[in-house]
Amino acid sequence: HASTALLLPSARCLFDQPVQVKVEGLRSRQVVTMRARSMDEKGVVFSSSATYRADGSGKIDLLRDPSLSGSYVGVEPMGLLWSMKADALHKYFFKDNALQPHVVKFSVHEEGREDRMLAEVTNERLLIGNGVSRVPVKGRNFQGVLFTPPGQGPFPAVLDVSTFASEKRASLLANKGFVVLAVPVYTDKPHNVKQTNLDHFKEAVDFLQQQPKVKSLMLLKGLSGGEIALSLAAFVPGVEATVWINGCSAVSLVPLYYENQQIIPPLLFDTNKMIHTESGASIIKYGLGNPLAEKNKGSLVPIEQAKGRFLFVAAEDDHCWDTKACMDQMVERLKHHGKENFETVRYPGAGHLMEPPYSPYCPSSFSGVISYVVLWGGEARAHAAAEVHLWSKIQEFFKTHLSCDAAQTKPKL
Repeated sequence: HASTALLLPSARCLFDQPVQVKVEGLRSRQVVTMRARSMDEKGVVFSSSATYRADGSGKIDLLRDPSLSGSYVGVEPMGLLWSMKADALHKYFFKDNALQPHVVKFSVHEEGREDRMLAEVTNERLLIGNGVSRVPVKGRNFQGVLFTPPGQGPFPAVLDVSTFASEKRASLLANKGFVVLAVPVYTDKPHNVKQTNLDHFKEAVDFLQQQPKVKSLMLLKGLSGGEIALSLAAFVPGVEATVWINGCSAVSLVPLYYENQQIIPPLLFDTNKMIHTESGASIIKYGLGNPLAEKNKGSLVPIEQAKGRFLFVAAEDDHCWDTKACMDQMVERLKHHGKENFETVRYPGAGHLMEPPYSPYCPSSFSGVISYVVLWGGEARAHAAAEVHLWSKIQEFFKTHLSCDAAQTKPKL
C-alpha cells in the first residue's frame, strides 16, 4: 500500500515561500506522525513532529487538516518548519550561507513508530534566487556582502544592519528587486569594541549609492544595530526610509562617534539586573539603563532630524529590550516635533528575534554581545505568524517609499 508525500507547488522554492504539504495513499482515516528534519550550518539537527489523521480517502493536506498533537496543534500549514528545534536547549538555527539552500526532509511514519517510514520528500528552500549576484565587499572601514538582482534596474537600495554578519534577510530581499548590502555591527569580539563609528556605516551608505543599478536608499535595522539605523537616518543625508525592528531608542553599551568626536553617550548595561531563569537563560531587558529616565536623555537618538520615513516594529513579548516603551517614546518625540513621518506595527505574542518567515522559532540562545544565554521571548505560533506579516510589511513599506521616477516620489513629510 504505497503512500506518497507531495510538496506543492514544487519541492524547490525560495526560503520565504510557503509550501503545501500533502500525503496520499494512506488507509482511510489512518493516523500518522509527520516529521520534519534539517541540519544547520553548525551540524546541529533540528526536528519537529505532529500527529495527523487522513480523511476518508487516505489523504492529508496541511493547508486543511489540523495537527492533533506534537510540536504544535491545529491547522498550521508551515508548522513543521517553524516548530523545528534541536534536542539540546538554547540552540539557534544557523542558516547564513546564501549560496546553500535550507534543506528540510519531510517524512510520514506509522503513528508513534519512527522506524516505520511510509513516505518522504525533500524540500530545498533557496536563499538566493535566479540571477541574483552575491559579492563580498571590503571598504576602508566596513565589510559586508552585496546582493544585486538581475536586470538593468535601477533598483532601490537597502543597507541591512545586523548584530553579526548575516546574509539570510539580505539575499531574500534582493530576490524581490532590491540591491542589498548586509553589514554587521560587530566584525570583532564585542568586548573588544570600545565605540561605534557612524562614519564606517556612512561609508557603506556611500558605497551603496555609488552602485550603477541603484536609485534610492533605505535602511533595515537587523536584530540589533537599531540605533545605528536611527543615527544614520538622523545624521546622514539621503536615507529615504528606515525600518527599526525590536531595538532601542537610545545608543547602548558603547558611545557613538561621528567625524572623530563622540556625538551620543551610551546607556550602560548592569548585569546585576538580569533575571536568571531555571532553564539557564536570562531575561536581560531590565539590565539596560532606562531610556525614559531624565538622566539618560542625552543617549536618545535625535530622530526628529531625519528627513525620511520610519517604520517602527515592536514585538510586545520581547524579553531582550523593552521595545514597546522605546517605540512609544520615539513616536512621542516625533509628534512633539510636529512630525508625522512614521508608521508603527505591534506584534503581541512575538519575541525579540524576528526573522524572515518559516525559520525555526528560537526561544533562547547564546548572545555574543553580552556573553549570556538569553531568553528572547515570544510564543511560537504567534511569533511565526508575526514573522510572515512583518516580511510582507517591510517590502510594502520600502516599495511605497522608494521610487526612481521623480513624479512618483512621495513628498517628504
